[in-house]
Amino acid sequence: MLLKKIKLENIRSYESQEIEFPTGSTLLSGDIGSGKTSVLLAVEFALFGLQPSQRGTSLLKNGKNKGRVVLEVEIDNKHIIIERNLKRSRKTVNQESASISIDNEKQEASVTEIKNKVLKLLNYPSEFAKKTNLLYKFTVYTPQEEMKQIILESPEIRLNTLRHVFGIDKYKRIEENASIFTSKLREEIRNKEGQLSDTEELKKTLQDKKQKISLLIETQEKEQEALKERKSKREKIEKEVKELEEKIKERQKLEAEKDKADLMLMNKKDSSTEIKNQTEKLSREIEEGKKIAFDEKKLSEIINKTITNKEQERNLQEKFISCSSQLDSLEKTKQEASQLQEKISKIRKCPTCLQEVNEQYKKIISEKIISEVTSINQQSQKITEQKKQVSDSLIKTREELDSLQKQKSEEEIKKIKSENLKEKQINFSELEKKSQQIVSDINMIMQHIKSLSESISEFSKFSQLYENKKTELDEEKNKERQKEIKVAEIKKEQEMVLQQIGDIEKTIKEKEKLRERINYLKELEDWLSEKFLGLILFTEKNVMLKLREEFSKLFSEWFSILVPETLSARLNEEFSPVIEQQGYELAYAYLSGGERTAVALAYRLSLNQVINSLLSRIKTRDLVILDEPTDGFSEQQLDKMRDVLSQLKVQQLILVSHEAKIESFVENIIKFKKQDGITKVEM
Repeated sequence: MLLKKIKLENIRSYESQEIEFPTGSTLLSGDIGSGKTSVLLAVEFALFGLQPSQRGTSLLKNGKNKGRVVLEVEIDNKHIIIERNLKRSRKTVNQESASISIDNEKQEASVTEIKNKVLKLLNYPSEFAKKTNLLYKFTVYTPQEEMKQIILESPEIRLNTLRHVFGIDKYKRIEENASIFTSKLREEIRNKEGQLSDTEELKKTLQDKKQKISLLIETQEKEQEALKERKSKREKIEKEVKELEEKIKERQKLEAEKDKADLMLMNKKDSSTEIKNQTEKLSREIEEGKKIAFDEKKLSEIINKTITNKEQERNLQEKFISCSSQLDSLEKTKQEASQLQEKISKIRKCPTCLQEVNEQYKKIISEKIISEVTSINQQSQKITEQKKQVSDSLIKTREELDSLQKQKSEEEIKKIKSENLKEKQINFSELEKKSQQIVSDINMIMQHIKSLSESISEFSKFSQLYENKKTELDEEKNKERQKEIKVAEIKKEQEMVLQQIGDIEKTIKEKEKLRERINYLKELEDWLSEKFLGLILFTEKNVMLKLREEFSKLFSEWFSILVPETLSARLNEEFSPVIEQQGYELAYAYLSGGERTAVALAYRLSLNQVINSLLSRIKTRDLVILDEPTDGFSEQQLDKMRDVLSQLKVQQLILVSHEAKIESFVENIIKFKKQDGITKVEM
């Protein structure tokens, strides 16, 4: 990775500033507090965002609500632009939004997603995604005071930190996790062994169940044989019952036939009685019919008289109607004349000529009308008398017709009775023959009934025998059902015991598998405890030994460049610097300020080389940032910085220093000046 440009807006002492970073060695020069370190903090913020121990208030300019950092870098010839924003709320300052642009393809995402993308671009191991930026700090940029701090930490903290940086803290995690895992294994083994405590009891129960099933099978065979005998006996009785049922059915048929014969006998007797009554009745009717004297001539005369009288009645009716009609017509004419007389008596003028009508004329007309009315009355009286005569004749004729009709009816009845007499005589003869036939049928039916009664009496003995056999069959069926229930119960119990045996065998099989599992877990626990952990500790020790040897060698080389030849340096087993003078160790606290800075710088440079060698694929190996690496250096040590910088073979080296002498050691200089609290850059 190479830094190209950074833009700061409201970041610490910057309002709006853009800074370009050339390749080669570059010095960020300026007085103490001029804003040099702020640029390095802004670079780290742009790459990774705020760290867990870092507050947004340490970056956002006082009095400003928003701030922004835009960083342009080059990674594997890709042009990357990362933008992060800060926003002040009522209580604190938070990261507001972030984006990343790769070869002009911009993507906005959460602050964590942007960090993960940056780590991927830098090819940092994935385990560093959720950690603080230790790898970046110890390979690219470490504030000088933090490097001194790691030297002064306790050996345990320093070793844990270095394990983390070197990426070999996994061995310790493996050791801890293996211990936890083996503890869990031992607990699981104890739990599973507890589940095996009843195995022997289960095996004894299984043996008892198998003995019981053998006994049940033997009992079932005996009961099935007894059931077979019961079925055979029941079938025999059923056959006997069926034979008796056939006898009972034959008797029932005979009884039904006898009932039918009794019914026929009763019907025949009823028919005989009815024929006898009919014969007696016909005999009386024949005797009475012989007494009737019918005269055909007399009936003919009555019919002729009836026809004549009906014709006379019709003529008289017509005359009566004619008289009534004439009387109605005369009455109507009379009413019209009276109305005319009344009108003429009241008239004053003629309605036609409108002349006065005199009384004389009215009188003449009135007399004429009176004369007509008198004539009408005379005619009416004459017709009325005539009508009365016709009415009297009509009544007399009708009375004669009624008398003739009665005579006709009497004669016709005599004729019918005379004609029926012959038919009754024939019927009488037929009834006598039928009566004789019925008497014969009655005798035959009575004989048949007698025969049926004798047969029924012979079958009566089977009824009681049938009832006894049926009772015996019911008892045998009940016994058979009891046997079937017994066999079913044994079979059910047998199935239940077999199921229990299967369950127990399955449980024992599972416990055997469990025992195999326990043995496997014990072997695994033994292997982890005795072999695996030893191997991990051995591997970690060898890795740390190799790292310490390389680290110590580099540390000695860098230290020898920075300090007089009278002092030598190395790292002990705890990676603590050991400073010696003529074979005697010097305490770190008794070193001068320049010597302590030299120790920290040598530690920093050797650590950088070891990490880049160990993690050879990380994309930050071409960039080194040194923050105040010469704090406390003497003039002689400052001169040796030229050799140090020349041996740092990186594409981009950035130094932060207020030492003017360093300016001659670098290829590029960026000067910072702070005025009225605002930092400006002088290129």
